[in-house]
Amino acid sequence: MTRTHATVEAAVRVLELFDADRTEWTLSGLARHLGQPTSTVHEQLQTLAGSGLLVQVGRGRYRLGWRLLKLSSALYGSLPWYAPAHDAMERLARGTHLLAFLCVLHSPPTQDTQVLCVARSVQGRDGPPVAGELDFELPAHATASGKLLLALAGRPLPAAAPRFTAQTLTDPTAWNAESQQIRTQGHALSQDEWAPGTSGLAVPVRGEGGMVLAALGLSLPTARMHAREGLLRALHTAAAAVGWTLGNRG
Repeated sequence: MTRTHATVEAAVRVLELFDADRTEWTLSGLARHLGQPTSTVHEQLQTLAGSGLLVQVGRGRYRLGWRLLKLSSALYGSLPWYAPAHDAMERLARGTHLLAFLCVLHSPPTQDTQVLCVARSVQGRDGPPVAGELDFELPAHATASGKLLLALAGRPLPAAAPRFTAQTLTDPTAWNAESQQIRTQGHALSQDEWAPGTSGLAVPVRGEGGMVLAALGLSLPTARMHAREGLLRALHTAAAAVGWTLGNRG
């Protein structure tokens, strides 16, 4: 790894530690969490603050900087499907009182395929917490959205897929059969595969020509899986409405 690559990777690791659950970090806290010398982390933070990606809000305390809003606005502006899909996701959350989200498939050049959660509902849900409420990267083989996106892209089971529970799918032969079933049915489900008590449902958001743009999903307590047929109808209806807006007449 070149020094430039290593520097960028270090900066990304720091930025990824800021989320809705942890909006502020201290220099000492980051150094302990990363297992790096304070001087090294201080240099990284000063560079990020100097570029506007972080802002120093007190002695040794940092938050995300305003410049990220410009970058995020540019990203979402380049994705014409994001706004209607986000609106549909929020309506779905209010209608089902569950955690709704949007996921995409990401294939870095030097890493395994990743499933990234790019949006989550912030209102309309109730009930107990479910696994992955704050995670950005989801296990592709143990979540409904991950399995849906892998299957529709014709991807194999990730190499060395970890087993989270007794229900986690780790057998390539079993995955081939389930992948075919997902493509036939047009939806995917997971049940206690990432964490006991958490299940999920997901359908594709398709654009013009039927291109798969994202997965629209619901995460729910396994006890509510008895209502999955109604929830799947709601998911398919929401995704179809988004697709129609984007020119998908399939």
